[in-house]
Amino acid sequence: MARKSSKRPSSLEQLVREISGEPKNKFNAVKVVIDGIKFDSITEGNRYEELKVLVRAGLIKDLEVQPVFILVKSVKFSGDKKATPAMRYTADFRYYDIKKDKVIVEDVKSKATAKLTDYRMRRHMMLAFHEIEILETY
Repeated sequence: MARKSSKRPSSLEQLVREISGEPKNKFNAVKVVIDGIKFDSITEGNRYEELKVLVRAGLIKDLEVQPVFILVKSVKFSGDKKATPAMRYTADFRYYDIKKDKVIVEDVKSKATAKLTDYRMRRHMMLAFHEIEILETY
């Protein structure tokens, strides 16, 4: 008879994956759907639920999920038949913080994804081109 492993999952994400049989993701994230919106992780879905509470409390407004920003416009190189698509950045959330009187662009990150070169480059371009500093939540 096979012996059960006594090793416990180290996070809620891993526990959900074990129960559901979902394949392992590079960053151990489990996708979740809330209000018909697909989130890349349980942490991101939980943050969405927190932001909805802040909307109901009147602390933030105009909550937008997965807003897209154009970082660099589409270009067509000489000799190419089609233009190269624009470079885009999709944040997790955008909302207006009433107390701070400003628009917040937020990205839910894990320690691993916050260090990715691609993300760091897009974060840099958001500040350089749009003058928007991304709020990172963990």
